[in-house]
Amino acid sequence: MGRSTYEYPGYEASGARYWSKTTLLYGSVTLGALLWSLPFWWMLSTAFSANPTAGAVALIPEVITLANFEELFASEPVFTWFINTIVFAGTVTLFNLVFDSLAGYALAKIEFVGREKLFLMFVATVMVPAMVTLIPVYILLSKLGWVNTYQGLIAPLIANPLGIFLLRQHFKGLPSALGDAAKIDGCNEFQTFYKVYLPLTKPALATLGIYTFVTTWKNFEWPLIIANSESMYTLPVALYAVRNQYFTEWGLVMAAATVIVGPVIVVFMAAQRHFIRGMTLSGMKG
Repeated sequence: MGRSTYEYPGYEASGARYWSKTTLLYGSVTLGALLWSLPFWWMLSTAFSANPTAGAVALIPEVITLANFEELFASEPVFTWFINTIVFAGTVTLFNLVFDSLAGYALAKIEFVGREKLFLMFVATVMVPAMVTLIPVYILLSKLGWVNTYQGLIAPLIANPLGIFLLRQHFKGLPSALGDAAKIDGCNEFQTFYKVYLPLTKPALATLGIYTFVTTWKNFEWPLIIANSESMYTLPVALYAVRNQYFTEWGLVMAAATVIVGPVIVVFMAAQRHFIRGMTLSGMKG
């Protein structure tokens, strides 16, 4: 009879090292998560506190109240700001899903002269700082009469080079034989894209949709520049206005911040599985 695995020399030592490393790893991750979440909990605590003071740090309010939210909604057009942000983020996300998927498919599956150079040009635009294009884009939209309008808010963001890259990588990983079979069955190029390839890109589309919605929802710089009236403010710009107006009333400021952050957290938590899967399937192909 051979000896049990547990009787071999060094087994217990190696097992102890494994568990110590695992404990250290998970302990570090847990500690990091707690430290990362402290500002968030402080925001919630301040938003639901009766009389928060600047500099006070309390993760659990002494008295939980909705007074700050009631005062915020009563004194400011929060509903209008919320609608503006939903229209802004939702429309930009929809356009990105359409245009980025079309461009990604063309760059991955359609053979044409200069395809690779065009793709490199798209990728190169990622390295151009956004500040460089702000003034030319604003002047162009001003000449079109789109300042302080939804179309001016949305138009510069309807496509994203990162989204094109993500979907191009995903389309590159799909078999070309699927498209060939579809064309033999009588499908044209758009039907091949829409009926054959697009349904297979749902994880990548979910990733792009979540990323675009979250980044557009919290976009501060462009709405601040293009919107010059309170009726066109988005929530991040409105938070800046509330911060300046109520610079000592931290309860109102944190209530406004909670209104901004809440929907983003809900969207991400609801779709994080698709986000992670899309990044896993799309990030390393090509």
